[in-house]
Amino acid sequence: MAEEEKQPEAPQEPSAAPVAPETAAETPKADTPEASAKKAVEDKPEAPKKAKAPADAKPEKVSSPLSDVLLFGKFDVSEIVIMDAGIARYVDTSPVAVPHTGGKHSSKAFGKAKMSVVERLINGMMRTEDFTGKKIKSYKAVEDAFVLIHEKTKQNPLQMLVDALQNAAPREEVTRLQYGGISVPKAVDVAPARRVDLALRYICQGALESSHKSKKPISECLADEIIAASKGDVNCHSVAKKEEIERVSASAR
Repeated sequence: MAEEEKQPEAPQEPSAAPVAPETAAETPKADTPEASAKKAVEDKPEAPKKAKAPADAKPEKVSSPLSDVLLFGKFDVSEIVIMDAGIARYVDTSPVAVPHTGGKHSSKAFGKAKMSVVERLINGMMRTEDFTGKKIKSYKAVEDAFVLIHEKTKQNPLQMLVDALQNAAPREEVTRLQYGGISVPKAVDVAPARRVDLALRYICQGALESSHKSKKPISECLADEIIAASKGDVNCHSVAKKEEIERVSASAR
């Protein structure tokens, strides 16, 4: 048999190119800076709103580490008020449990202004003839006096002491000026630090003198002197001494 002639195959048509997307929504667009910023703002979570406090609510009092310290472990000293602005800088009422520093401020100028006024009262009691060098005895007398003040007046004994210092601190005293061979008295103002020193001295002297005239213990005499001076009673030693000094200085003006 004669071999059949092979018919050439018809060429295949090329496949159609991929159709481009017709709609504009299907084509991705590059984000512009404005669109990115707007999207970031929209996606940002909302901050939680703070609850509004009622109108009559009082602010909370933030307590410091020293606000809970009690004087002698019994008396709160956080609300002491000093009305006399002249001596406020030199009357230290900072919270302290045991008013004893061991004289660490003695070598510094005006160091006693940083010492608790209760410790200065204890040291003032040691200047008397009965308490010289007896720190523990003087400490106990002042502590017992503060307890008696609280029992008698139902008030803060440190506030009573501050009021007594304000009433017993002289504002004017007399000094001597030399004119040739003549000594002339002259009235001068008293420095604030010296006013506090004199007031403490007069209170301690008054307590000691009253203890010599009665059978009451020294702590009770000191309590009575502080209470009387806080009220401005001219019959107590400290206020009477202050009035005498100011009366003499008034005549020497």
